Amino acid sequence: MSRIITSRLPDPEQVQDNAQMFGTPKDRLDFYRREIQYETAILSNRTNAYLSAQSFLVIAYASSMANLNPEWGKLFTLVVPPVLALLGVLCSLNAWPGIRAAYDIIDHWHFKQSGLLRDMPAMGMAYDDEPLFSEMESSHKGYRKSLMFSIRAPWLFALFWVGLGAFALAIQLG
Repeated sequence: MSRIITSRLPDPEQVQDNAQMFGTPKDRLDFYRREIQYETAILSNRTNAYLSAQSFLVIAYASSMANLNPEWGKLFTLVVPPVLALLGVLCSLNAWPGIRAAYDIIDHWHFKQSGLLRDMPAMGMAYDDEPLFSEMESSHKGYRKSLMFSIRAPWLFALFWVGLGAFALAIQLG
């Protein structure tokens, strides 16, 4: 049986449901903006919690490396700093999926927003009472640059911890 494949037209009921959910394109844009703001706050909170945990680990690492106890200090500095470095790497690997998920959701809402602004150029025009939407604000490149710190932090700290763990072992065993 042969079929002719054509582009699917939107179902009239679906168009009506969308119109009821989003009364105007401005309502849709406001919704996308709120979702981006909400997910950005989640990403910020996850990044802050991750960096706080990393700062405490760095303090514990530095304190354990400075142990000068003559009885058990050598064994302590041989075992504890590499264990803390391993914990830092594990924390980084565990933080990555949550940070990446928030980034992917932000990416999704920016894609939807840029599609709306591209399909309805009047939405991006300057009005006295509306914010201006620049190309930098609605392009992939613009918002990705602002999120790079959160995306790169777990990997940079993982490398940092690998280096500190190797350093602690090299100092104690060398």
